[in-house]
Parts: sequence; C-alpha cells; structure tokens
Amino acid sequence: MAAPAVGVAGVRTGVKAAVFQQDQFLVRQKIFSLAPSFYIHDHLGNALAFLRKKVFTWKDDVRVFTDETQSLEILRIKARKIVDWGAAFDVTDSINNEKVGVLKRRGWKSIARKEWLVLDALDQEIGKIREDSLALALVRRFLIALIPQTYSFELAGQEIGTAAQNWNFFAPKMTVDFTRDPAKQMDRRMVVAAVVLLMAVEGRQRQYD
Repeated sequence: MAAPAVGVAGVRTGVKAAVFQQDQFLVRQKIFSLAPSFYIHDHLGNALAFLRKKVFTWKDDVRVFTDETQSLEILRIKARKIVDWGAAFDVTDSINNEKVGVLKRRGWKSIARKEWLVLDALDQEIGKIREDSLALALVRRFLIALIPQTYSFELAGQEIGTAAQNWNFFAPKMTVDFTRDPAKQMDRRMVVAAVVLLMAVEGRQRQYD
C-alpha cells in the first residue's frame, strides 16, 4: 500500500492512486478528438491516468480516471459557477468523496501574468501558481504567443515545483517536476488538478485576454 500523502490542510490522508504518488509526470493532450482528452504518464512513460473534458456545458466539470475505460474515477474538478476570469474550482477525491482543496484563478491580475491561488479544504490560502516571469508574460500577451510557459508552484512563499509547457500544436504537453518536494507537502491531487486546469482553462481563456 502506498504511503499516505500530506493533504493541503496538513492532514494525512490515504491516497492510493499511483498518479498521486509521483514527484515527476507528464500530461499530454490529444487534440484531434470531439472532446479534449488528456493522458498522464510517469517519467518512464507508464500510463497513470486519463481524463476527457466535457464540452457544451455551462460549468467546467472534469473527471480524472485511472485509464481510458473510465471505470474508476479518482478525482473531480468542478467550477463553482459559470467559468469567468476569477473562477474557483473545487477539487474532490472521488474515491472517498473528500474535498481536497480549491484552485482559484486570479482574474484581472492574470491579464498580465497568469496566477492561481491554492486553497485548502477550508478555503484558506496556502500557496500560489504563477507564470514564469512578468516580462515573458507580457511578450506572450502582446507580441507572440508561441513562447512556452512555465508555471511555478509556491507553498509558504517557497517554490516547490514547476509545470513546463512545450509548444507543439499537434501534441501539447506539460512536464511536471516536484522533486524539490519529496515529502509531498503539496498534495499531488491538487497538483494534478492544477496542471489540468492550466492546460484546459488557460488554453481556452487565452483568447479572451
């Protein structure tokens, strides 16, 4: 049995899914499909999880499964209201129906440089996710959007992980590295949810910025 992880509220919880035990993983998006599909692999290329984002819905409601059969749901990411610039997303462990935390996009502040807040299960802020630099962010916004983004994950003011985008229209990917957080101070369920939102929501939102 996998060792328990440290939850965002500082409470140890039993997390068994392999994808939530990783310090490094890769998220790959399949774009030639009716609905956006994402595949999560470990650093050796082993499949860990799968999700397909619903389309034609008023609210974002994303379910993460162990594989493409979608027989076992392990995580749910749901917007609290119709998605806007400052949308908040509740992250829930589907196996034990436990609220893990909240991810909130900082709307107007994200116009220049993308930023998200990481909240615990009690809606208390514990961390941030930010685009790599203001200078590069401005270049992407106003000059050329083809420069890949890197997001830093901060906990208590310290950077503990990154999610780096590649720029390939036919195979969008994000490489996630949390090797600086071997104790898993940031719950990997929140990390997985955040990376999915960075790829799915920020990708869609970019056209409105």
